[in-house]
Amino acid sequence: MPPETTPEGPTPAPKTPAPAHRLVPSPAGRLHLVEQGRGPLVLLVHGFPESWYSWRHQLPALAAAGYRAVAVDVRGYGRSSKPAAVDAYRMVELVADNVAVVEALGEEAAVVVGHDWGAAIAATSALTRPDVFRAVALLGVPYTPPGGPRPSEVFARMGGEEEFYVSYFQQPGRAEAEIEPDVRGWIAGFHAALSAGTMAAPGAPDPHFVGRGGTLRERFPTGPLPAWLGEGDLDFLAGEFERTGMTGALNRYRNMDRDWADLAGHEGAPITQPSLFIGGALDASLAWLADAVEAYPETLPGLLGSHVLDGCGHFVQQECPKETNRILIDWLASLPARAPATSSA
Repeated sequence: MPPETTPEGPTPAPKTPAPAHRLVPSPAGRLHLVEQGRGPLVLLVHGFPESWYSWRHQLPALAAAGYRAVAVDVRGYGRSSKPAAVDAYRMVELVADNVAVVEALGEEAAVVVGHDWGAAIAATSALTRPDVFRAVALLGVPYTPPGGPRPSEVFARMGGEEEFYVSYFQQPGRAEAEIEPDVRGWIAGFHAALSAGTMAAPGAPDPHFVGRGGTLRERFPTGPLPAWLGEGDLDFLAGEFERTGMTGALNRYRNMDRDWADLAGHEGAPITQPSLFIGGALDASLAWLADAVEAYPETLPGLLGSHVLDGCGHFVQQECPKETNRILIDWLASLPARAPATSSA
């Protein structure tokens, strides 16, 4: 649509507000967030090992499309509070943080969008607080309803003689000892291992598993960074963890059995709000959780779109930002202004 014309000439189109950093109160103490734009609230929740910065391509795009886009540092990350207790990172606490953000911003409801662990946090937020979260988009990790066997027992059976990375991360201090002596190098290798264009060829040792007496890093690629991850991007991300350490982020993995117990009352429950899934065709999560995707008609009855992006790895919104933004904005535009919901609390 062309700009309006006045006797003085064309009226400039309104500028998108610049991103603003804020600290808001939460049950964790404080949460750091970055917001941009005005309109319906869209809450963006990152995964491991990331930060609000993983949404740097979505913030301006959503703002330009007429939304109030807000990317948080999950507790334990960045400038958000880092409680000392391991059980402070259980899923119900992270849901409470999301609710606190909505309230602190003066809103009653939000659309919640998550990637990786953020997808699980977003899904649980929508499941347990449908009165607040009117729609949910999941990136990278499909929705699996609560229930089933105890998670630690499932992970212990994976890999045979090798150890699955989740079990490795669950032991306090063990992954920290591998990562923290060279955070930048480890973060670079981790992202390369899971990104299209730099991940290992089929048949190479799987970087999601640890050999007996080994480390995850010894299976990471040692070549160039992924094309989407610039040196400046890596500097920012590594700098966050060099300042905070890795324990807050890793504590999320150390609460999966607690989550299993906490959410037992929601066993098998579907998410009924409007939903969206975007995954990368080369992401191992889609292979591991293929059954979860097939179950979407039952587990996500409000699903409005499921997209698998060719040539894309795990870091969907960063590897394929233009396509992700298009899908998200089209989906958001299709949502009702306020989906009806009742609290399950």
